[in-house]
Parts: sequence; C-alpha cells; structure tokens
Amino acid sequence: MSEAGGEAWDAGLAAAQEALVRAMTAGGPMPDGFDGAAVRAAAHGILLKRAGEVARAWPALAAAYGTSWKAEFAAWAAPRPTRGSFRDGWDFARAHREGLAGEAARELALAEIGWAYDGASAPRRRRAALRRVPGGVAVLLGGRVRILGGPPR
Repeated sequence: MSEAGGEAWDAGLAAAQEALVRAMTAGGPMPDGFDGAAVRAAAHGILLKRAGEVARAWPALAAAYGTSWKAEFAAWAAPRPTRGSFRDGWDFARAHREGLAGEAARELALAEIGWAYDGASAPRRRRAALRRVPGGVAVLLGGRVRILGGPPR
C-alpha cells in the first residue's frame, strides 16, 4: 500500500473510531457497520460506570436518589459527553436543583461556595464566598468553610 493510501486508511479508521466513541459516550448516531445492540449495551455499561464515579464524587447527591440513582443519572447523562465525575455531578445537581433537599442540597451549596464554576470552564477555587445552605449559611474565608446557624458537624 502506498503511503498516501495508508494515510487515507488511517484517517478512515480514525473517523470510524471517533463515531463509535461518540455513539457510546455522547448520544451520537450509530455508525455504519457496527452491531447496534452491542454498541447500545456498551454505552449503557459506560453510563452505569459514570454514575458510580459521580456517586463517589457526590455521595449525598447519589444517596438522595437511592436505588434510582443509576437510572436517573444515566438518563440525564446519555446525550452528554463526560467532563469528569466532579463536573458531571455538579451539572446533574444544578439541572435538578429544585428537587434537592437535605444533604444533597448542602453538598451542592458547599461545592458552590468552594469553587467558581460557570458550567463551561473548569472549576477553580474561590478565596471567599457566602452561600445559604439548608439550616444556615456557609462562609468561605481563607480556604476554610464555616457553617453558621446549622447543626454542628
């Protein structure tokens, strides 16, 4: 095979691999030539793995959903590419903010006091902030968070 033919083959393979990864991780269309059932099964497995990783980063959020956590997260995450478990959890929590209560709402509030995150750029640490949390107010100053008015922790 000539060098130019090899480059074209490599480019075609790379495009097929990219389409397959997009179908499995970001809700992309099924590429030609692949077993749809097998790709969907692999994609579902990847979503469940993502749900487990997000649950480790956001334990109160996952606990708030109980046994429905993996299904809820997978349904939300299916059309979205991963941006890492911390950001995926934060994006999920923001999208479901109205339904959060107790420790899950507190977990989100504490993330928002400690980090600046616009939903697009990578989160960055804050130096000072003030946020309401269930049962009180959280104050971030000098890298330390204090909860005022809430139950002792």
